[in-house]
Amino acid sequence: MENLLKTTIMGVFFGTFGTTIGGIIGVTFNKTSNKFLSFILSLAAGLMIAVVCFDLIPEALEIANIVSVIIATIIGIFVMIICDIVVQQKIRRRKKKININETKGRLLKTGIIVSIGLALHNIPEGLAIGAGFDASFKLGISLAIAIAIHDVPEGISMAVPMRKGGVDKLIIIGCVILSGLATGVGAFIGAIIGEISQTVIAFCLASAAGAMLYVVSGELIPEANKLYDGRMSAIGNIIGFLIGIISTIL
Repeated sequence: MENLLKTTIMGVFFGTFGTTIGGIIGVTFNKTSNKFLSFILSLAAGLMIAVVCFDLIPEALEIANIVSVIIATIIGIFVMIICDIVVQQKIRRRKKKININETKGRLLKTGIIVSIGLALHNIPEGLAIGAGFDASFKLGISLAIAIAIHDVPEGISMAVPMRKGGVDKLIIIGCVILSGLATGVGAFIGAIIGEISQTVIAFCLASAAGAMLYVVSGELIPEANKLYDGRMSAIGNIIGFLIGIISTIL
């Protein structure tokens, strides 16, 4: 019970930390440069790739056979694809009905939709943290740090439209924190599932690896390249990867 509580607290802290930092940046710097955002996204991508390659997959392979790990990884990718499709469809429908550049009220609705989508994405991230802490403290911390960095641009993307929609800064920060709490919920679920058996832990680790691979290849890197067509995204990716290697050693 004590370990479950600690894991949940860690999930809540790291889940809210990244999004809160991003929210503060979003409400403070309304004209955040695309170059900076591209660097942050690429940094998170490189860090997550390192965690997948040197922590998640190796830990899963120590517990289960390669066939099970591959199947679980594919399942994680498939689940994230479904989540992405559902969220994107809802956002697209809302954009067709509302011109987000017209009024503050419409920008506010856009910010709320984005926050819901991010909350949905934070649940599997928390699951990865919970499963990671079940495997080892080092793995749990590595995942938590990677996810916290990844959450910074998410917090920015949530805060900017809400701020332009006329929402008070404190209310925006509160909404960002609530979105990050979904990571704590996921960590709680992951910790409970992980205690069932070693096989379940391996499945959670591998499926989380698959989810991260999809987030990196399907969202982070493409978005970073769209934001800024230069070397900054490549530099961020490399730095993130090197930081990830160091974090796995420590």
